[in-house]
Amino acid sequence: MSSSTPPHFLAFPDLASRAAGGAVIWANDDLFAEKENLITPAAAEFRPATFGHKGQVYDGWETRRRRGATADSCDSAIVRLGTAGVVRGVVVDTAWFTGNYPPHISVEAANVTGHPSVEELVHKTEWTPIVERSAVNGDTRNPFPVKSTRRWTHVRLSMYPDGGIARFRVHGEGLLDPSFAEALPLDLAALENGGRITACSNMFYSSPNNLLLPGTPRHMGEGWETSRRRDAGNDWVQVHLANQGVLAAAELDTSYFVGNAPGWARLSGRDGTGDWFELLPRTDLQPDTRHRFLIRDDRPVTEARLDIYPDGGMARLRLFGTLTSQGLQQVRQIWAASS
Repeated sequence: MSSSTPPHFLAFPDLASRAAGGAVIWANDDLFAEKENLITPAAAEFRPATFGHKGQVYDGWETRRRRGATADSCDSAIVRLGTAGVVRGVVVDTAWFTGNYPPHISVEAANVTGHPSVEELVHKTEWTPIVERSAVNGDTRNPFPVKSTRRWTHVRLSMYPDGGIARFRVHGEGLLDPSFAEALPLDLAALENGGRITACSNMFYSSPNNLLLPGTPRHMGEGWETSRRRDAGNDWVQVHLANQGVLAAAELDTSYFVGNAPGWARLSGRDGTGDWFELLPRTDLQPDTRHRFLIRDDRPVTEARLDIYPDGGMARLRLFGTLTSQGLQQVRQIWAASS
């Protein structure tokens, strides 16, 4: 968004939104209302006199009342941005919280490579303030511009000393990793490009075809999930690619699979009916995370196999690459024959 006059930060997309792939991966407390509500794309809703076993039901994040709080006491939540980038401003929306909103908030940010665990983020990550401790009003969208020009992958929202926040918006500009931009690839596994599932070990809860659908999933039911294994084996799925190509990167997306994501995954490929060879070694996976990996093997492939260990669920599988001259020729022939 370039212009002579910088736009108001609300003109930038919400990098934290669930629709953009964001996730609330930790909070020290969410007794009354779940932390995940913070990044729901829709505006917060409220129905008066709607009580659960913990009190009035709120569409937001709400913690218990602190006792013996000091001036620095706070409750915090960590959000992994769906798209890493430069944050231009945040909105702390206290909609419907009138007698239970926090009087002050602060926001910090971090730039962490790879796919850090919750423990790494909570105990080993250096956080930089991007919104100093500031007052907020109840039942209000409280906007805060951010002047930092650095790239951030995670943000930490803190409220002092406790209370409720309905929504948290992180507006900014996504930044493309140059290492991925060097070979701008095509998703050779996508259904819309001709990819298809050819074999699968287990589809007890949902179809593996969901792995190749376009867009981001809206919930766990839009992915592939296996039953729980009670033996020493592992589950797998086999994909026939759009045509012969060379893979440059893979995305293994466990979005919405929180307590049932695989612990590890491995990716293999082959050309035609040849032998399988390893494209990505057995690698740790994190729950509710879009994992991106570079593939450093220039052997052509027509098929790929994803092994998950030992079982669980995967939301999407993307296999980015370029067609070989042979693959492109075959695609052209198929297109001509279907015209």
